[in-house]
Amino acid sequence: MKNQSSKKIKNSNVLLTGATGGMGKAFSRLLFDNGANLVLIGRDRNKLHELKTELLTSNLSATNKVEIFAVDLVDSAQRQALIAYLATLTFDINLLINNAGISKLSLLEQTSESEINRIISTNTIAPMQLTQALLPILLKQSSAQIINIGSTFGSIGFPGYSAYCASKFALRGFSQTLSRELDDTNVAVKYLSPRATKTNLINKKIQQLNSALNTATDLPEHVAKELLALIEQNKTERYIGWPEKLFVRINALFPSIVSKSIVKQLPIIQKFASEP
Repeated sequence: MKNQSSKKIKNSNVLLTGATGGMGKAFSRLLFDNGANLVLIGRDRNKLHELKTELLTSNLSATNKVEIFAVDLVDSAQRQALIAYLATLTFDINLLINNAGISKLSLLEQTSESEINRIISTNTIAPMQLTQALLPILLKQSSAQIINIGSTFGSIGFPGYSAYCASKFALRGFSQTLSRELDDTNVAVKYLSPRATKTNLINKKIQQLNSALNTATDLPEHVAKELLALIEQNKTERYIGWPEKLFVRINALFPSIVSKSIVKQLPIIQKFASEP
């Protein structure tokens, strides 16, 4: 189903990271269905090729383009290769969606140094560096957007997710800061905050924890519709889910109230977070 207010999307040339993940695929399908040109980024070229084929065969009459590029965005040389590749395309990127991300449920004392580095590098440093590299291209466009995909855990510290929360808190801070920094330019910076979503990031252990806590979980297709709404609107932030929206507001003003609520759940969280 096409979005009724898809003018901005139809005129978009999108660079989407993490394209082959659960949300990435949903984003790709809805953006393509609404007429956007896509450059799909991921680490696995075979999965990217499969996604490209799926999109192109889903609508044989579509004239919008789908390009793919396999890259590990944490690697500086590979990022530079990506920027060089973009210069060879027949269209210029005017919408960057930093979607790639990883997570891990574990207590901090049981989380390895390499796991912390991997989460922070993937979720925070890589999108910052990719954004920096693409800014010269985006600033040349008549209108451009940068959308960073965050999380409810980018606003509420939750036990068992110390590295993930830190990475998303930082991404939200980066989004807010860059939005203000570029306020006098043609580039809008936005932040989308999904709650728990049914993707590969939610492994069996996390599913069991969410079930024990009665945590609501959205489908990626629902998050994709929220992304399209954020692209169209002038607001810089969009939070998904109730009561998560309320908890975010309360935590910003009265964090002790949220702490008391979460601490009551701590024995359950510790049980799942400490399991191998």
